[in-house]
Amino acid sequence: MIALKPAKGLLLVAEPTIIGDTSFNRSVVLLAEHSESGSIGFILNKVLDFTLNDLIPELKKGFKIYNGGPVEQDNLYFIHKIPDLIPESIEIANGIYWGGNFEAVKELILNNLISEKEIRFFLGYSGWDAEQLNEELNSNSWIITAHQDSKDIIERPYRSFWKDKMIELGGNYMLWSNAPENPTYN
Repeated sequence: MIALKPAKGLLLVAEPTIIGDTSFNRSVVLLAEHSESGSIGFILNKVLDFTLNDLIPELKKGFKIYNGGPVEQDNLYFIHKIPDLIPESIEIANGIYWGGNFEAVKELILNNLISEKEIRFFLGYSGWDAEQLNEELNSNSWIITAHQDSKDIIERPYRSFWKDKMIELGGNYMLWSNAPENPTYN
């Protein structure tokens, strides 16, 4: 049973039962867009082995790069909480924004006017066609939840995000919070 309906700004938390899915196992996804035509989100807790410096050497910053999802992994996306400094940003939820003018972002980085506490970069995104997300919700692949403070999503420690959500959900989910990522390690 689905308690919340998908909406921009909500989180999709992977059910423990999608263990075999390499993209979404133990994922927490921020829905950046949701409409009748489909949904777009970014995985918040899957850091890659790249830094911003690896992708754009002239920026000389070691900001972490996250795996946003399996779609368009050759494109760089970002969310942030400084719309006053990044024109053309799109509000996702209270205090959290998607995209904007990348030239402005580069200038902010070059002038040390932005930190990893204010912006998060992703390669790729997670996307669902019109009914695909509803089908996945109906098959119990995801739990939809709100996040207490949208602004702390960027600062949130990625390593414990999924586990923390399992504990927050309580009940049987608390048992899953301590299970190994790969059940064969048990």
